[in-house]
Formats: sequence, structure tokens, C-alpha cells
Amino acid sequence: MDQTAGVPGTDHRALAAASLTVVLWASAFVSIRAAAADYSPGALALGRLLTASLALGIVLAVRRVPFPPRQAWPGILGSGILWFGLYMVALNWGEQLVDAGTAAMIVNIGPIVIALLSGWLLKEGFPPMLLAGMGVSFAGAAVVGLSTSGGGSSSLGGVLLCLVAALTYGAGVVSQKPALAYASPIQVTTYGCFVGTAVTLPFAGRLFAELPHAPLSATLNMVYLGLFPTALAFTTWTYALARTTAGRMGATTYAVPATVVLIAWLVLGEIPGWLTLLGGAICLAGVGVSRHRGRRPAPAGAPEGPAAS
Repeated sequence: MDQTAGVPGTDHRALAAASLTVVLWASAFVSIRAAAADYSPGALALGRLLTASLALGIVLAVRRVPFPPRQAWPGILGSGILWFGLYMVALNWGEQLVDAGTAAMIVNIGPIVIALLSGWLLKEGFPPMLLAGMGVSFAGAAVVGLSTSGGGSSSLGGVLLCLVAALTYGAGVVSQKPALAYASPIQVTTYGCFVGTAVTLPFAGRLFAELPHAPLSATLNMVYLGLFPTALAFTTWTYALARTTAGRMGATTYAVPATVVLIAWLVLGEIPGWLTLLGGAICLAGVGVSRHRGRRPAPAGAPEGPAAS
């Protein structure tokens, strides 16, 4: 499962899957922003998950994928509740209060959470650079919060919601990783999506009340979120996660903020201010510091290759 355990090298299929995930997740920040004016956070999360569950359920039926073994269910439940459920509601809510690029920058603290939890729960250890990077990144998040608060509580609340999204994202990934030892990526993704849908069912009343009044463009954004950044991107994510460590997979999302700022500029005309960009840069610098490792001697006879991503 973990191809980093033997001779180091890059799994190019996993790298391609992770790259596709990054692009689709970056586009998700922009689509959420575009739909947020017409759908409340919980309704948008439920609509997105219902769409993804339908698409993934069809795939399961066509491919006759079996039910996941019981050993995989703790991880499926954890990722479904934290990542598919709570994360999406918190992110949708936060994106109503901050711009898409800022939201992506703050949520990018998630890889540090992944590194911390995987070091504790997955026994990856606690390198000193990890702790230093955490401090730097949270300082950057504070700068972003100050730059977007405008002297009021609304935008600061959005920053805090995005931080909640980062925490639930990180915890969800660490929950998901052990499940991939027992179940396939499509099983872990699909049943995690089912769990997330169940978690957001309390918002069904809001969804069905808002659906008839929302413009077609907002509904199409919601469907897009379900089909591509959720059904497809979460599947390519788990495919890549099954082939490397949680910490290294978290590193692939470092490209999301730059990508989302570009997409937000092209689609929404949004460019974060210089102080927001500075805070985001500090966040990314801290993440880079947290993932820096001293070079270790390669085993005798084993060529040293690049880290998988």
C-alpha cells in the first residue's frame, strides 16, 4: 500500500492523481463562492454530497464493488463525519465571509494538522521542524485574519470558520489513511461520502426551500461541486493517499492557494490585498518548514530518489 516503505521513488500515477485533485479542489473554492449567495452553507454542503453520493453510488453498482470490511469502518466514519460533513459546512460558511483565495490559504494549514496527527496516531514522529512550522503558519493565519477583519467581527468569523475547516480536514485525512489498508480508494471515498451526506441531512429542509428560488448558475455550481471536486477529486485523492504517507499527500495541497487565487481572479475578479497575500505566504512558508526533513543516508545499494507526493 505505502510505496514509500521500500526503495524510494515517485509513483507517477499517484502524482497525476494528486495533481488533478489539487486543480479540482482549487476550483471548488471558487464554485463555493459563486453559489454561496443563493445557497446557505448547510444546504450547499448537502446538495454537493447528494450529487456526489448519487454519482459514486452508480459507479459502485456498475462495478459491483463489495461492502467495505469492518476493519475499514472506523476510518470511513471518521473521515465521513469530519471531512465530508463538518469540513464542507464550515468551509461553505467561511467562504461567505472571506474571499476564495484567502479561504484556500487558511485551509492550507490543514497539512500541518495532518503532519501533527499522523506523527501521533500514525507513528510518524514529531520532527522539530514540524513544531516550528506550525508556529509560523498559525502566525500567518493571524495576519490573514487581521487583514480581512476590516475592524469588524464578520470577516474574522470567516477566518475562524476556515480554521475549523482546516482542523476537520486534517483530522479527516488521518482517519482515512488507516482505512485504505483494508478497503479500496473507491470504497473509502464512496462510503465516506454516504456518511457525510447523512451528517448533513438536517439541512434538507433548507436545501429544498432554497432550490426552487436559486438561479440555474448557482445550482449548476452545486452539481459541479458534487461531481468533480467531490466524487472525482476525493477518489483521486484516496488513490494517491493509498500509495504514500499522509504527510506527503498533505504536501501536494500546498499548490492550492496559488491556483485558487488565479482561478478567483479569472472567474470572480477577486485578488486578496497585499497583507492577505503576506499572511498567506507566511502560512505557506510555515508549511514548507514543517515538512523539511534532514537528509537521511540511503540504505546500502538503494539509490536516493525524490519524495513521493
